[in-house]
This record gives sequence, C-alpha cells and structure tokens, in this order.
Amino acid sequence: MQLQDLPLETRPREKLLARGAGALSDAELLALLLRTGIKGKGVLQMADELLQIKKNGEGKPGFDGIAGLLNASADDLKRVKGLGPAKRAELVAVLELARRALAQQLQQREIFASPGAVRQYLQLHLAAKPHEVFAVIFMDVQNRLLAMEEMFRGTLTQTSVYPREVVLRALHHQCAAVVLAHNHPSGSVQPSRADEALTQTLKSALALVDVRVLDHVIVGTGETLSMAERGLL
Repeated sequence: MQLQDLPLETRPREKLLARGAGALSDAELLALLLRTGIKGKGVLQMADELLQIKKNGEGKPGFDGIAGLLNASADDLKRVKGLGPAKRAELVAVLELARRALAQQLQQREIFASPGAVRQYLQLHLAAKPHEVFAVIFMDVQNRLLAMEEMFRGTLTQTSVYPREVVLRALHHQCAAVVLAHNHPSGSVQPSRADEALTQTLKSALALVDVRVLDHVIVGTGETLSMAERGLL
C-alpha cells in the first residue's frame, strides 16, 4: 500500500506530528527518512524489508533491525537495491548526527555525571563493527571528553593492542584520564582473561605518565559492560 492510500491519521508524518516520534514503529520512522519506495514496492514495505535483512556471513548486507541499518557504512548500503545516493546519505547522516550530539554532551559535562550517554556513545561507534575494535576516550582534568579514537583493529576474536601507542596518544591529548573500550562482535559482553590482563597492563603503563584509567567498557549488540562496576579495574 502506498502512503497516499493510507488514512491521513495513520501516515507516518501525520502520526508523528500528532502523537510524537515515540508512537511510530521502526519501519514507519525509517519510511520517513526514505520518503519514496521503488517500482512495485511502497516505502513502508521497503522500510520493513530493509529492517528484516539478516546477516549471513557471506559479505552481503545484513542489518537485523534498525541499529544494524543505521550503523551500516555507505558501502554496505550501496549494495541494497533501491537505496540510491540520496537515501544512503540520509541514513549515514542520521547516525553521524546522533554521534555528534552525544559527543557535544560529553564535552560539556563531566562524563560520569551521565554514564548512560557514555554507553550510548560507545554503542553508536562500536556495536555494529564486524571486527573487534579497541578505542580510547581521552578526558581532561574535569573528566570531560577531549577525543575518542579507534586505535586498534583485529579479527573477530582478537585485537593486538600496543600500550606504548596508547600512552603516546594520551600525551598528545594532554589528558588526565581515559576510558578504554572495545567491542565483542560475538555479542557477548563478558570479559575474557585477556581483557582483564590488558586492562591491568594499560593501567600500569598510563600510571607512569599520571593518566588514570577510569573504566574499560565492553560493547556488544544492544548492551555494554563496565569492568569498573564489576570490580575488575
């Protein structure tokens, strides 16, 4: 069914304006971004089918829902029939706006005054990565965000992290503290013994230049784990 064939009060735009964005389903919100469908397929159907594309491990695009879709790269989206340059640009822009909005919050206030924002920020950056990524949030003396850098990349199960490089970047930013973070593409956020050992190694290396490690956050699909909260720091 085309949008113009729907009753006025059930069309996504009118529904949003009347009842707020929270009243819309993922497919309806996505349809607002896509605006138009393709030949033989209305925009709502197209949006719903996009959200249901499953990951298959064969190099083909797969999103498994709104989070995977909005974390997809422009190249991933390019392989989906019906997503032209304009639609791809809009989808990528939405995620980047969300990242920048959270980054602005973390630059303006003490990071641990809003731990939920930190986790959301890391989710937006790391959760959908198909490979393991190790990142560092660098903070000033008031624990405000200076920068976040994705420093090392690995396979699906292992990342090689070099403490010397982390120390050099900490000195470059003249930071007072850091939050370490990495993702688990498997989805599980349980820390391994290697994760715990790495945390202690980096904590000792950074202490030599008077930089504190405040947390090590493990990011999975839809969830995070704080090693500090678990008493593992």
